[in-house]
Amino acid sequence: MNLQLAPFFDLSMDCLCIAGYDGYFKKINPAFVSLLGYSEEELRSRLISEFIYEEDRELTAKYRQNLENNRPLVNFENRYVCKSGELVWLHWTSIPLENERLIYAIAKDITHKKGLENERISQMSRLSRVNEKLKQLNYATSHDLRSPVNNLISMLDLIDLNKIDDNDTLEVLRFIRISAEGLNTSLNAYVDALKRNDVQHENFEEVSFNEIFEKTKNSIKSLIQKAKVEFHLDFSGLESMQYSAAYMESIFLNLITNSIKYARPGVAPVISITASERNSEKTLVYSDNGLGFDMDKVGHLIFNLNQKFHDNEDSKGVGLYLVHSHITGLGGRISVDSQVNEGSTFTINFRNTLLSEF
Repeated sequence: MNLQLAPFFDLSMDCLCIAGYDGYFKKINPAFVSLLGYSEEELRSRLISEFIYEEDRELTAKYRQNLENNRPLVNFENRYVCKSGELVWLHWTSIPLENERLIYAIAKDITHKKGLENERISQMSRLSRVNEKLKQLNYATSHDLRSPVNNLISMLDLIDLNKIDDNDTLEVLRFIRISAEGLNTSLNAYVDALKRNDVQHENFEEVSFNEIFEKTKNSIKSLIQKAKVEFHLDFSGLESMQYSAAYMESIFLNLITNSIKYARPGVAPVISITASERNSEKTLVYSDNGLGFDMDKVGHLIFNLNQKFHDNEDSKGVGLYLVHSHITGLGGRISVDSQVNEGSTFTINFRNTLLSEF
């Protein structure tokens, strides 16, 4: 190794290594040796795959094949087994040199980050369930209370006040009617307030689909360029609409990054996005040519939290859940049509009017 680079290699706190196309480490820096707990001789004497956690070996082998085909590897994560038996998460950036038949790689220990991510997802799942239960309880309580109140008012209407001579009794009945009608009015107002808060109408603004797309594309420009994504856009049928800009950006971001993440190996992503309006219904159709889903097996789970359908360690099972939450939370609906290795089509129908009465 060049003497000028030796200190950088030896003193780096990140894990640096040089691996051969034959599957063995050729050089490992002290940080890597310290993290895994094996000696450099032990690490160099066994196939690299033997140190990889068994569940990650098949996926790692697929990406390693890309390296041997002279394609750099970035943002790849897998687990290694330390000599103590402990698992560590590593985030890799690897560059192949075909003429030398060597791979130069940097790995960062992200075990702590993974722990925090899992905790965050677990908390999000728990809070989502609690929030949904509370929302349903609010709706159910306010809705169910209106029935007995309306029944009480109806029963008061059946009373023939002309047959009651006692003024005190008439006064009591009058107060009962006033109280029942006041309670009914309050319940109706409460239900309406719940609906307004649920659709967050106050956050709506005129949102341009093209502007949202350009903003999203610029935010992940390098990711799009590396994946060589091809876009086909048609917003001529609906250029803009009243919506939450933050939600629309999240929808575009999660759908596009999912298409890149789950592209078919060796096939550049082709993404089509079309917006249209027909019979006052506003629709966005998003399609890609990626890995797709087996709808018979997982179709009912696609928008659930923490669901993963492909062997991708970068998957958190949150993206499509957020897309679904944004759309349905604002009164819309989303459906998916997909086949394995033929891509997916998401059809979003946006809410046109306020939610109807219960």
